[in-house]
Amino acid sequence: MAERSFVAEARKLTAGAGETFTGEGILAVTKALLQSGVAYVGGYQGSPISHLMDVFADASDLLESLGVHFEASASEASAAAMLAASVNYPLRGAVVWKSVVGTNVASDALSNVASGGVTGGALVIVGEDYGEGSSIMQERTHAFAMKSQIWLLDPRPNLPSIVAAVEQGFALSEASNTPVMLQMRVRSCHMTGSFTAKDNVRPKMTVAEAAAAPQRDTNRIVLPPANFLHEVEKIEKRWPAGIAYVRDQHLNEWFGPDEAHGIGIIVQGGLYNNLNRAMELSGLSSAFGDSALPVYCLNVTYPLIPDEVSAFCRGKRAVLVVEEGQPEFIEHELNTLVRRAGIDCRIIGKDTLPRAGEYSAQVIRKGLSDFLHAWAPEIAPAETTESPLPAPVARQIPQRPAGFCTGCPERPVFTAMKLLERELGPAHVSADIGCHLFSILPPFNIGNTTMGYGLGTAGASAFKPKGKRAIAVMGDGGFWHNGLTSGIGNAVFNKDDTVTIVIDNGYSAATGGQDIPSSRADNKRRATRNPIERAIRGVGGAWVRTIERTYDIKQMRDTLREALTAPDKGPKVIIAQSECMLNRQRREKPLMRKAEKDGKRVVRERFGVDSDTCTGDHSCIRLSGCPSLSIKPNPDPLRRDPVAHVENSCVGCGLCGEVSHAAVLCPSFYRASIVSNPGRVERTWMKMRQAIIKRLQQRDTRARLARAF
Repeated sequence: MAERSFVAEARKLTAGAGETFTGEGILAVTKALLQSGVAYVGGYQGSPISHLMDVFADASDLLESLGVHFEASASEASAAAMLAASVNYPLRGAVVWKSVVGTNVASDALSNVASGGVTGGALVIVGEDYGEGSSIMQERTHAFAMKSQIWLLDPRPNLPSIVAAVEQGFALSEASNTPVMLQMRVRSCHMTGSFTAKDNVRPKMTVAEAAAAPQRDTNRIVLPPANFLHEVEKIEKRWPAGIAYVRDQHLNEWFGPDEAHGIGIIVQGGLYNNLNRAMELSGLSSAFGDSALPVYCLNVTYPLIPDEVSAFCRGKRAVLVVEEGQPEFIEHELNTLVRRAGIDCRIIGKDTLPRAGEYSAQVIRKGLSDFLHAWAPEIAPAETTESPLPAPVARQIPQRPAGFCTGCPERPVFTAMKLLERELGPAHVSADIGCHLFSILPPFNIGNTTMGYGLGTAGASAFKPKGKRAIAVMGDGGFWHNGLTSGIGNAVFNKDDTVTIVIDNGYSAATGGQDIPSSRADNKRRATRNPIERAIRGVGGAWVRTIERTYDIKQMRDTLREALTAPDKGPKVIIAQSECMLNRQRREKPLMRKAEKDGKRVVRERFGVDSDTCTGDHSCIRLSGCPSLSIKPNPDPLRRDPVAHVENSCVGCGLCGEVSHAAVLCPSFYRASIVSNPGRVERTWMKMRQAIIKRLQQRDTRARLARAF
């Protein structure tokens, strides 16, 4: 990949049988895949599974030695389509992406592979990002599992359970000829722990060996009338086989006594730790899971096992279901299974726990308390008006809206748009997924809609007002993911008279700085340096302009004005290029520190504000919003407005000065060069300057004193 290195993490993947493997949850998944004899891995990066993709990229030599094929897919749909390799061949394959947005993109391929079924184990690892801290819409992967009848694993958040889920996931897939999803929450991905490793296993058949001996079974191809027969096979063969494997291998777990106070708890595996913490705080469990109540832990949340559900619920007056998200799929299914079994047990779920939001330990404790007061008051915790846990950190600190990084090259694009609004008025702006989506917040307040990754241009296609063109924004990652065909190609075909700004910062920056086809970085395993402009012209785009430095506010503004007012009909595309500042700093700072340590001359640029010149207009802040820009008291006692101030976090991009000049011709900004390890001549000049300045200051001081007395 481009900037981030996970070579140290990749070395851990060589651990052999009996060794203790220590690391994050997502790294344990990576090791488990190699221990399971996986033949191919693909996926699309996104929180919280980007780490897995990055580690595999840096472990290419190890993968090649094992005969494992790894591919960074162009999209989630591309990754899901790789599972076709497991349809006719005994190849174990795994694909990964961020859910639920990634699963949306991959749903076509998932439906097809679920219909035809698989021969080799097919594992879909989805990074679940749910709750108020999520960066996506609040939907559940569970719905896709039910829709296509793909089994869904949700292991307890500890490394041994996660590793076992990967290994059992492949076996379950092969036993039932059905793809299996493995759900990993953010907490599970980034928690640390250890487990006893096994040797890495070379796949029984590699993808090269499969290609050399092609096999074909028309019954596995999704083509009428075979697709109807697939549905029959799902119900009559695969479903019973899947249930039998989960039951016989005891993938779900029981904790606590068989009976206690006529109640019990059923919990999703991924929420078990939070439930146990809530019970511990209520005096009903220990930190090690010694529960005083019966707990049925669903490490497999779909399908549910009727015999296990009946055995757990029989003899209980009420069972609390701890199920995160909505709709409450598990609660509905539990009610159905209990009624079919003729069991008189009340299933309690969303009427006690919140319908939406993340189920933290605090949230579960409150719901558990309400449940106990209603069904087992003899063990319910005492009522208290105080908060059972300390207030969340989010309530203890001031709100800070998400925003662009210091020096971000995307900020000047929206600054230019704000300047142009003064001339042409506001326009409909179709936003897109990526860092540039921060433009919807202050100080820019730009963006009307967001439809999906790479769909900014498609989202603007319905707007064809006379006299004012709609503007669409997408990043280079979104462009290659979906935007080229669904956006630009669609606009060319339909002659949409819109303006698209493609922000090309050189990477798939929002997901961790991975290389993409247009990256300028040299990548020995990927084909980079494919110009976006060439791709646009390749699908028929005629009006295309490339700006090689987004920090040039005047050029950005003038080019955008031209696009909005040009008489040419059809789509107009502006490619705004500048390297992602975060990735640039990751690359340059270590080199600068090393050079300074080695005694070499190093020059860093940063900007400042002359307090005596600053008028207090603050257009630099209003039109930039850079985190390094702040204010401080005016040193002039006759002026009351605070003056602008540049913090030490400045990276010297120069945007603030250019913004001010473009807006109000502000002369207060200056650029300073900070020299480390200066040469002899520079040190001599510095001493001379300091001496002259000192004498001038002394003269001015004497003159002021003379006038005073």
